[in-house]
Formats: sequence, structure tokens, C-alpha cells
Amino acid sequence: MSNNDQFTFQRAKVEDIKDVLAMIQELADFEKMSNGPRLTAEDLIRDAGLSGEQECCEVYVLVDNATKLAIGYSICYKAYSTWQGRYFFVEDIYVRPEHRKRGAGRRIFLEVSARAVELKCPRLEFNVLEWNPARKFYESLGAVDLTAKEGWHYYRVEEQQLSKLANDLASSKS
Repeated sequence: MSNNDQFTFQRAKVEDIKDVLAMIQELADFEKMSNGPRLTAEDLIRDAGLSGEQECCEVYVLVDNATKLAIGYSICYKAYSTWQGRYFFVEDIYVRPEHRKRGAGRRIFLEVSARAVELKCPRLEFNVLEWNPARKFYESLGAVDLTAKEGWHYYRVEEQQLSKLANDLASSKS
């Protein structure tokens, strides 16, 4: 937990999950993907290790010290590169619109960066939609656009195709 006069950055607790889920939906709405989030409170509690299961992500909230309300969040996890070893991946950073331009986003980014250093990760990675104005913010903090610099493209295999591929493997073994 890290505190300053304006904000407190801390690991989410079970009682914060409702607010985190609401902000996940706000972010999805902003990204024009309102029907995207399917994550439940139970999923997030489990995955953040808040129910005693092994954690697979770290969930943080940024609390406004004046109102004691969660005004932002970040979800991160450890990942691995065959080139450099461990690194820290930021799934989301979000600040509620009415709290932007107060240093909240910068605070979350600095805290997450410090966590990566604490974990001895040589890099921090994240994705930003092409049209998102936050790209300039991240670039101002030293982030490099790997699509432009190195030509990397980010791919995904969706659940239905993933099941098909697993079934293909099972069929090939029988």
C-alpha cells in the first residue's frame, strides 16, 4: 500500500471487487465494447487470490483520500519472455473520467512500474487501442509503441476456437 495526500494505492480486497467490476464495465463502454466483460465477482476474487486459491493476477485500486472512494484500478500479472525472462503485464489501467487530470493515472502507472521493479522484471508491457488518447500519456512516460517500432501484432484465440483446437488434439491422440 502506498499513500500520499490525495490518493492511496492498494491491493484490492474482497469488498473492492464490486467497484472494480463497475470500472471494468466503464472501461469497456469507453472502448466501445460494452458487451465484452463476462468476468464475475467470483472469477475476480478467485483470480486475485482473495479466496485462498493461487493468485494469477494482481488487482489494485486507487482510493481518493478525501472521499474514501475507489476512483481507479489496475490489473496486472507476471508473464515470461524467452528473450528476457520475467516481465510484468498490465491488463488494465483505468481512472474514472471525473477524476482524470488530477495525477491519478500517473500515480497508478508509477505504482505498477515500481511493482515491476520490485519483482525484478526488466520490462512492463500493455496494449492500448489505436484511437485511445491515453497513448500520448503513456508515451510521455517513456512507453514505446512496439507495433510502430518492431512490427509486433497481438493475436488472440477465442474460446470456441480454443475448444476446437483442444478437441483436434484429443482426436489426433485416439
